[in-house]
Amino acid sequence: MNFSLTEDQLAIREMAREFAEKEVAVRAAAIDKESAFPQDLFDLMVRMGFTGLCVPEKYGGSGGNQLDKVIVVEEIAKKCAATAAVLSIHMLFAFLLLKFGSEEQKKKYLPEVTSGGCLAAFALTEPGAGSDAGSARTTAILDEASGEYVINGTKCFISGGGRAKYVALIALTQPEKGLKGFSCILVERGTPGFSVGKTEEKMGLHGSETVELIFENCRVPRENLLGEEGKGFKYAMIGLDAARIGIAAQALGIAEGALEEAVKYMHQRVQFGKPIAELQGLQWYIADMATKMEAAKWLTYYAAYLESAGLPHTKEAAMAKLNASENARFVTNLALQIHGGYGYMKDYPLERMYRDAKITEIYEGTSEIHKVVISRAVLG
Repeated sequence: MNFSLTEDQLAIREMAREFAEKEVAVRAAAIDKESAFPQDLFDLMVRMGFTGLCVPEKYGGSGGNQLDKVIVVEEIAKKCAATAAVLSIHMLFAFLLLKFGSEEQKKKYLPEVTSGGCLAAFALTEPGAGSDAGSARTTAILDEASGEYVINGTKCFISGGGRAKYVALIALTQPEKGLKGFSCILVERGTPGFSVGKTEEKMGLHGSETVELIFENCRVPRENLLGEEGKGFKYAMIGLDAARIGIAAQALGIAEGALEEAVKYMHQRVQFGKPIAELQGLQWYIADMATKMEAAKWLTYYAAYLESAGLPHTKEAAMAKLNASENARFVTNLALQIHGGYGYMKDYPLERMYRDAKITEIYEGTSEIHKVVISRAVLG
């Protein structure tokens, strides 16, 4: 069993770390305060090849695997969780295209969303279908006469949906078949009948826009079907396994960043005549934070390894996401507590990290849903 990163992965980590420290860290507070999409940072990530990770070079990608993606998302999340979220969620579209798309679709779309700089999104959640994704009611009915799917319905909480050029939409093509009636349809921004509704005001991740998508008799050609009809729900679940590893990496990075801030502060802050790093009670906080963080790291890396190797990983992805997200909340809470009153102020990054950490327990499946996934896998 080898726990070492390859030379290429060490180089990727160093590149991502330098990018995060030099470019992302200085923008993080402003991104949060202004609720500003980090377009400049996204453009840099495109040029650095981060948006093309896990995609072969022949489709405009940078190559690599899921663990490479985890390493990059983790490093960026240490400084700005919103920027890391933008990257991680954007990459789900390419994952679905690469896994289920036709050769024509791969050649058409992948170069645009990898090296081409076009943002992409994934639309599953609806107002009445969150954790119960199978209750989605958006339809995409084929008009045989025109050879077009006619889409009607509303999606909500779609990350990046307002700026995405392309959306991978999960909709019912055969409503009477229930879960076997869902398909995945590719929809381009600007298509008549496709509009962006409400932009949500969120507790955290202010730089990652979350919007409502509205479809009113929106027509797309039959060739926009991804994979096979009736397989959309299966595709969505496979995509969520990969996405959950990405969220685990995001949560891991938030926790690592919070721990770094806590350690730095404890060496600087003097109380009772000595640095608070010498206070045993706070030392125990650090021990708990570091131990939980290390466990989350290796759960996340192991899930990424399994996905990269083409091995079953639904349970492991759920475990990684559940553990890393709960750990992120735990670590940011203690790091803020170590900072005392200063941690509650926006002058320090802990207040933002604390808010950003919470969503990792909710999106791409709540902690409760992940416990269901894990328990079913264990119980059989």
